[in-house]
Amino acid sequence: MLGYIESGKKSSTKLVAGGSVPADLKRGWFVAPTVFADVNNADRIAQEEIFGPVRAVIPDDSDEEAIALANDSEFGLAGTVWFTDDDRVTEVARAVRTGTIGINDCRLDFRAPFGGVKASGIGRELGPEGLDAFFSLKSIDRVGPAQS
Repeated sequence: MLGYIESGKKSSTKLVAGGSVPADLKRGWFVAPTVFADVNNADRIAQEEIFGPVRAVIPDDSDEEAIALANDSEFGLAGTVWFTDDDRVTEVARAVRTGTIGINDCRLDFRAPFGGVKASGIGRELGPEGLDAFFSLKSIDRVGPAQS
């Protein structure tokens, strides 16, 4: 996490919150929730999947630009879109290339499959599709009865 935070600090972004280990939590693996604003989409913190409390806020001028920015990554595990217009939010959610996307929410539904597209993930977890990962399909082809 600290490597991503340092990368963000060295770029042209603006650190809005966090950016360090909390003073009272020096022992352990703790990082303050960190937010960078005005992030360039080419920056490392925008292009890589960060599995921790580090967020990059990237400005855009239109739905089309937001979709292009979101899709301009080799990864596609998950994302969220936030709107007050139901028609627009659904259209944007469909256009963003991720395995999972939340609409005005970032929770997971454990009944639904979870997994990425592009260079993210190795299949699906959860839901019926996740259960299928524990089974192997086998085809048995037989013409007529067994010969004795």
